[in-house]
Amino acid sequence: MERTKKRSHKRRRLLGTAALVSALAVLLSGDPPASAVPEQPVLPEETAQEELIRARVLEPIPETEPGEAEEPGKPETMLVPESEPVEDGYFTDTVFLGDSRTEGFHLYSGLQEGEYLYAVGATVESVFTKPTQETAAGKVPMLDALAELECGKVYIMLGANELGWPRSEAFHDQYGKVIDRIREDHPDAEVVIQSILPVSAVQEAKGSYVNNSRIQTYNAILEELALEKECPYLNVSEAVTGEDGCLRPELTTDGIHLNTAGCKEWLNYLRTHAVS
Repeated sequence: MERTKKRSHKRRRLLGTAALVSALAVLLSGDPPASAVPEQPVLPEETAQEELIRARVLEPIPETEPGEAEEPGKPETMLVPESEPVEDGYFTDTVFLGDSRTEGFHLYSGLQEGEYLYAVGATVESVFTKPTQETAAGKVPMLDALAELECGKVYIMLGANELGWPRSEAFHDQYGKVIDRIREDHPDAEVVIQSILPVSAVQEAKGSYVNNSRIQTYNAILEELALEKECPYLNVSEAVTGEDGCLRPELTTDGIHLNTAGCKEWLNYLRTHAVS
């Protein structure tokens, strides 16, 4: 009996030693025992697809390289570059549409070609609704009169009378409607956007909403709209702007409208920036 107890005690001692050696081996190897590794759940087919979609959604979006256009073939700007001067006959099929500044251009630039539609106080809204143009049927809104004319180009100069509008987005949207209407009536004509001309330093000093900061904001909208609608954009302002960023004083009498010298500068700019 005593001998049996000794053998049993010896066996337990051997098993304990073996277990200790095994545990030490596992610790030294760095691998957990198989029983300690949790089994990976098998995803159902739908869940696996969701995980794949989630992984794709979370993939980083590659950044556009500098200078790389988001839409292939779309121009980065519609600004018309300087070109060789054209003869006045180039403007024979042109309609100049605008406000009192276009009226001054008609009276003082010396250009005898083209058709003119303008009204004092005209806006991108009133050209749809306000009867200002004399026709055989009586006075009609400017765009209705334009619809009856044959033309290959329409040069727009609008925006000075809209500078006081509380929302510049309204100006953007309404100007876009003007472009759409002209294209509807004249699908083959080139619609050309002209920048809003600056005002003089004297006018700037008055502190009214008719100021060059506001004009620059609106011109940025026009340049953006030209790109959206793919219309040539003429930065006429640079032809009459001085180093101070204001309308040069020798080109105006009231700080807003151009005199004869100013209108000739405007015309010269149009001659040397022909729309191809």
